[in-house]
Amino acid sequence: MTAVAWSALAVANAAADDLVARGRYLARAGDCISCHTKIDGEPYAGGVSFTTAFGVIYSTNITSDQKYGIGAWTLAEFTAALRQGIGADGQHLYPVFPYSAFTKLADSDVAALFAYFQTVAPVSTAAPKNALHFPFDQRRLMGAWKTLFFDEGRFQADTAKSPQWNRGAYLVEALGHCSACHSPRNLLGAEKGAQLAYSGGTYYDEDEDGRIVEQASVNLTPSAGGLGAWSEKDIADYLKTGASSRTRVMGAMNAVILNSTRYLTDEDDAAIAVYLKSLPAASQGTHAKPDPRTLRAGALQFDIHCGTCHLPTGLGSPNTAPPLVGSAIAQTTNPASFINLVLYGPQHSVEKPSQQWRMKAWREMPAFDQQLSDDDAAALLTYVRNAWGNSAPPVTARDVEAQR
Repeated sequence: MTAVAWSALAVANAAADDLVARGRYLARAGDCISCHTKIDGEPYAGGVSFTTAFGVIYSTNITSDQKYGIGAWTLAEFTAALRQGIGADGQHLYPVFPYSAFTKLADSDVAALFAYFQTVAPVSTAAPKNALHFPFDQRRLMGAWKTLFFDEGRFQADTAKSPQWNRGAYLVEALGHCSACHSPRNLLGAEKGAQLAYSGGTYYDEDEDGRIVEQASVNLTPSAGGLGAWSEKDIADYLKTGASSRTRVMGAMNAVILNSTRYLTDEDDAAIAVYLKSLPAASQGTHAKPDPRTLRAGALQFDIHCGTCHLPTGLGSPNTAPPLVGSAIAQTTNPASFINLVLYGPQHSVEKPSQQWRMKAWREMPAFDQQLSDDDAAALLTYVRNAWGNSAPPVTARDVEAQR
């Protein structure tokens, strides 16, 4: 081989390596591993269960295995899955796979992702069969669903906005598919857009005891019940380190930060923060005000169990506990996650996401499931959700009982 040929080969290999490295970064930005890797399972081998109102769906194997993974797929087939929700076999994919967001990906990013996944070690394991209720197990019905709810199309930059804002919009709307968890859904499982986008969603998760429990994601808009009290720095710090002046990571966000956002560049985490703070403030409607008797009972429970750390003002302390004033998790429309937090304590990951997380001096919140009756817990939660300017629907004893 001539020197010129060797040089050309070296350039081609370097370009291929760069493409794979870019794809690896993009896969992290999209947090692909969290949804496609079981606990103690092989990376990207699938089999993660998603409990929905329509039954259970399992994530697929996306390793380079030729039989069970996507090793035999072409770039065109990979692109069709991301952008159109069509598998290599020509069948519709269920929107648990967020192609409604991935359809916005740029050509270059799709190519980089494909190059990366072709390098992922093959795992010869088939994902379990879905366990969907009839008629939702009929994939052909997804064609009608797409006609009603799916719009294919690439991300379009807003030339009136800054490059940083557009980068944040791309990461949130396309790669990060944040709306998949943080937007409410209609009866057919489609995200509610317009004024309700990013105002918080409901999902099902498996707790440490293996129970399937209802959870609620927070409002990501800068409303009083969402991230209104968060600064751009608070958001960027949280995404990078799992800790900010507002809270420490817990629950479902453990996987997002451990597997995704902590690996992003500082610039990308900051861009996400800029975009989220620019969203129009959204809420999911008005609600009845709690009755004074419930608030008095809740205030008493708060003084007994919470006031020492969170302070009677709800402002918390850098040395004891985070603020409850303007708390996003306290004010979710659906109180499920807040109920679980009070009953069972924060569900932290075994791996701590950063040194900053470790350095946060807040005391570890105990579980109160053995100390609070359903009525007392409901009153306490209702009080916190409506004290110090907070505003959220009352919590009932039945709500608490459902999470026991």
